[in-house]
Amino acid sequence: MNQQLENLMLEIGAQAKVAARQLAISSSETKNQALQNAANELRACAADILAANVEDMKLAEAEGVNQARLDRIMLDEARLEGIAQAIEAIITLPDPVGQSLARWQVPSGLDIDRVRVPLGVIGVIYESRPNVTADAAALCLKAGNAVILRGSSEIQNSARLIHACFARALQAAGLDPNAAQIVPTPDREAVSLMLAGLQEQIDVIVPRGGKGLVGLVQEQARVPVFAHLEGVCHVYVDKQADLAMAQEVVLNAKMRRTGICGAAETLLVDAACADTHLAPLIAALIDSGCDVRGDDAAQQAHASVTAASEDDWYCEYLDAIIAVRVVDGVDAAIAHIGQYGSNHTDAIVTADAQVAERFLNQVDSAIVMHNASTQFADGGEFGMGAEIGIATGRFHARGPVGLEQLTSFKYAVRGNGQTRPK
Repeated sequence: MNQQLENLMLEIGAQAKVAARQLAISSSETKNQALQNAANELRACAADILAANVEDMKLAEAEGVNQARLDRIMLDEARLEGIAQAIEAIITLPDPVGQSLARWQVPSGLDIDRVRVPLGVIGVIYESRPNVTADAAALCLKAGNAVILRGSSEIQNSARLIHACFARALQAAGLDPNAAQIVPTPDREAVSLMLAGLQEQIDVIVPRGGKGLVGLVQEQARVPVFAHLEGVCHVYVDKQADLAMAQEVVLNAKMRRTGICGAAETLLVDAACADTHLAPLIAALIDSGCDVRGDDAAQQAHASVTAASEDDWYCEYLDAIIAVRVVDGVDAAIAHIGQYGSNHTDAIVTADAQVAERFLNQVDSAIVMHNASTQFADGGEFGMGAEIGIATGRFHARGPVGLEQLTSFKYAVRGNGQTRPK
């Protein structure tokens, strides 16, 4: 282990711990001012950030990064303004810190109050998405947490300048700039040190990236992890689905942005409507530039469909590729999702409310949708302002990780001299 790097990371952790204690008791007004400062800084530094992003794109292209990943790396004026607006949306949200979740009195006369508190220091390890730098810093700040950011080398120029905006914003608001720190080296040993917890100075790790990164984090982390390993998302078109609606939903779910975790990877079509719905849905996908792999029925519906292998049903393509299967009704669709899905996001298109409720109740995913694109699986679209990621586990956080998910709680107990009988 590089002793110099270890010392650097431990110092970052110690600084974050100190900053977290200040943030935990900072007022909503102060935190919101820092967030507004950050949005202003991003706009003021837009030209420099976009120039840095051009350098990141050139380096990624030289390394042969695929188009879907390049799209995740790329920033333009509209995306950068979207980042600034997401920060401002977080300002408008209620501050979760100090919220009373429940309050009651017990027979002893004690008043018990369950109160939201920050988690502490959050380590965010991410790749390909420079916007995560801002989303993570803004959400952690509002929820009273310090954050240690470690972006991948392919976004290092963009991420460094975005982080610098936050450091200046915190300082201008009178807050410790170490509340948002970025690891200044691409050395992978820094990730290992973060996963070990920096001698108990990191409270939670959030990985944001591909299967390789998330799997590594889940395997090696010695602190709690909010993560999803894959986004194998499904759209099921029921026999009572309006065909025009189904086409719109399926095309958006797959093709709006193919490289995001909420992109649909498998289309399931009810056998009862396959004669009317299957061929038009496949044709619409192919016409939009999507490669379709399917079962026998899908291959018979369109000459361009190639045979799907067993691996295709498990695959998160993150590309303009989709697997298509005909299933025998909603129960078969639920069974398929249960076997091949990743508990991320799954949708049903149907006009039958009872079938929709069965799907919503029985599909065990973090997000289930009725008559809506899976690409709405996003904290911003859920009214959370932004998100650090989508958690597919069952403990603490599930679905978009926003402000409330970045807090825990404690019990404030008030008495008037009570003692417990012997």
